Amino acid sequence: MSAASSSARIALGLDFGLRRIGVALADTLSRAPRPLAAVANGERGADWGALDRLMGLHGPHVLVLGSPYNDDGTAGRLLPASDRFAAQLRERYRLPVERVDEAHSSREAGERLVGQRRDGTRRRRIQRADIDNEAAAIILQRWLAGEGGGSAG
Repeated sequence: MSAASSSARIALGLDFGLRRIGVALADTLSRAPRPLAAVANGERGADWGALDRLMGLHGPHVLVLGSPYNDDGTAGRLLPASDRFAAQLRERYRLPVERVDEAHSSREAGERLVGQRRDGTRRRRIQRADIDNEAAAIILQRWLAGEGGGSAG
């Protein structure tokens, strides 16, 4: 099912990282992603309790996970870990996991947040988690625009 479906669907966007997973939310009617709170990730894996709470609170119909590719289209160094995370998401939540190329999403997120500080719409200092969450919103924007690469795993 594509993002352009006639019935509204809630999508949870995820920007996978080794320390944090950025999170954003959108629906297919408003098409306006908004960053949420990052979830910890580390040697023991993702903070599944935090993800469970987000899933319960927002009830998404689809999960949209960034796929880390290099500029030349080859697999980025985080792709194997991201693929494992996608499989865990699908197994745990029994939801489709759509993949979107996340190339430059963190850089774009940082630039967007700096612009908000510059024009006064953002007063708070920019933290790494803010960039991760904004990158998740960018991943959702790309998915809503039809750039999804299909379901994972």
